[in-house]
Amino acid sequence: MARRSKSKAIARRGLMLVLSSPSGAGKTTLSRMLLTEERIALSISVTTRARRPGEVHGRHYHFIDRNRFDQLRKNGDLLEYAEVFGNF
Repeated sequence: MARRSKSKAIARRGLMLVLSSPSGAGKTTLSRMLLTEERIALSISVTTRARRPGEVHGRHYHFIDRNRFDQLRKNGDLLEYAEVFGNF
């Protein structure tokens, strides 16, 4: 007879895939191919830095101010964050 674990099972909500490789290795090509699948979606990060030419809010990043970022961080709404060149 199989013995049941006394720990509670964690509800599975999905799978997170992180693509990491040197510049020019094909991350963008691979991610575009993966995004054609209906069950795969891109997670859009938030940033406090200024928008660069050609970037679209909600497509490349969610551009927010520092007060909104601090509120998200305080509420535990971010999985992770880092400060880079004075921006988050």
